[in-house]
This record gives sequence, C-alpha cells and structure tokens, in this order.
Amino acid sequence: MDGMKWVPGGRFQMGSDRFYADEAPVRSATVDGFWMDETPVTNAQFAAFVSATGHVTLAERAPDPKDYPGLLPQFAKPGSMVFTPPDHPVNLRGPPVWWSFVLGADWRHPVGAQSSIEGLERHPAVHVAFADALAFADWAGKSLPSEAEWEYAARGGLDGLDYAWGDEFEPGGVSMAKIWRGAFPWRNEAPVGLERTAPVRSYPPNPFGLYDLIGNVWEWTRDDYQLPGVASGPSCCSAEKGLNSLSLDPAGLGDPIARKVSKGGSHLCAPDYCQRYRPAARWAHPVDSTTTHLGFRCVLRDRA
Repeated sequence: MDGMKWVPGGRFQMGSDRFYADEAPVRSATVDGFWMDETPVTNAQFAAFVSATGHVTLAERAPDPKDYPGLLPQFAKPGSMVFTPPDHPVNLRGPPVWWSFVLGADWRHPVGAQSSIEGLERHPAVHVAFADALAFADWAGKSLPSEAEWEYAARGGLDGLDYAWGDEFEPGGVSMAKIWRGAFPWRNEAPVGLERTAPVRSYPPNPFGLYDLIGNVWEWTRDDYQLPGVASGPSCCSAEKGLNSLSLDPAGLGDPIARKVSKGGSHLCAPDYCQRYRPAARWAHPVDSTTTHLGFRCVLRDRA
C-alpha cells in the first residue's frame, strides 16, 4: 500500500498511570490489523486534495456569530490560532498567553495572511479542523484512526513503555522526536527554519515503520474525548513528571462544542511544561479547533 505501513493487530496495555490523570488507568485493549499512513498528511498531500475537490477548510471561512454567542465582530472573519511566543519568561501555570487568533491564518498561510507553505511542502498540514480531516480521509478512501489504533501503532510493539522508543527520553543523548528545545515558550533553540514544524521523516521510524507519531503535530483521532470519574482541573501541563495532574475535562466546561481525542504531542511539548510526547498522552481538541500544531494521518482497515 503506497505510503502506508501494515500494523498487525494485537493486545496491548493502553494508557499510563505515571503522568496525567486522563491517561489512567492502564487497561488492556485489542485492535485488529490495519494500514496507517507512514507520516502525518503533508502540505503537498493536502494541496492535492484541495485541488481535486475544491474543499474550503474551516479556518478559511468566517465563523457564523449565531454559532458563537458573544463573538466580537472583529473576530467574525476567517482565521486560526497561531503560536505567538513572548520574548520573555512567563508563568507556565497561568493563561496560555503564547496563543493568538490571527486573521488570515489557515493551512496555506500557517502564521498569517502574509505567510505561505512555499518550502514547507514536506511539513505536516496544520490549521485542519476535524471535519477537514474527515473530508480528506473520505476523498482518499481512508478513515481517521481510533484512539486505541493510534496508540497501538505509536507503541510499535514496545508495550508498556513510557516513550514510543523505550523508557529513556533521549537514548544515548539522541533526540527521537520534534519537540520544544529551550525554555518554553520564549526561548526556542531549534535550528533556523525549524522553529515550528519539521519535515516528515526527520526522525527515526518506530518498529512498525511509522514516522512522527510523537511530536511535530498533534493528530486527530475519530474518538470522542471522555474522562469518566475525574473532576474538572487545570489544563496542560505540570512541569513535574509523576504528579499525575488533572487534564482538561470538557464535561465541566459547560461548552457544547464536541471534543475529539488528539494524540502524540507536538513541537510545543517541552520537558519543563508539557510532557505529552508519549503514546499514552491525549488531549481534548474541540472539533472546530484549528491551530499551528494540529494535523492528522489516516488509516485503512481493509488489507486487500
């Protein structure tokens, strides 16, 4: 299957009891075999889809004020959430001041109307809402993965380990995924041109031959986000491993917008802030969420 790898079915230990509350408890899960895209969908692939279908993404359409009571008129225009780092240290337990709604930001213009994806053809497509990812998957004759499928694939047969490559964060001092380097969110030590996403396949594949399941961009799954039995708590993330701090609980927000599970962390996950660069990590993304660090990949469940 061109551009895909076969993931043999099996039983595995899903989740983690060692990091954040919404990953617990560890439980047994079983998935059937399936094909999975080797990488997140790239800008080049997404451009081919848009060219073939004329699809207009959510970020390229002005929101209807009727759907967002209280929306200020100046924001009733096409745009998306863009990581806009401060130039100084900030309180990591306070509001996420490093995000801004930017008019004109979308998959073609990742940081605003004056930007482009020229030279970023091999980077993951971002500013893709859940419906946009579904539309691409339908066009490609594929589906979005379930949370269990995604996590099983990310583990690559290394069951029960903290990271997709083992229990050591950087084995032998080698970086295994595109995450934040420096002091989050203000000091970015990534090489010039790689301050945000990286080209796919920049890091080693896992044992199933899959790339970039950890870091680079969060990836949509088809599953609704649920957190049974856990009360609402602060959002991502504790700076201390093992605190098992509470994650976002949409049930306590009074927000009618559905949320889906996204997996894998992103280039904004950092050891001193958000340790979600692991297979068990999960995040509740609203289905109308579009950001500079959220993408997707597809699966195919028919082996023929």
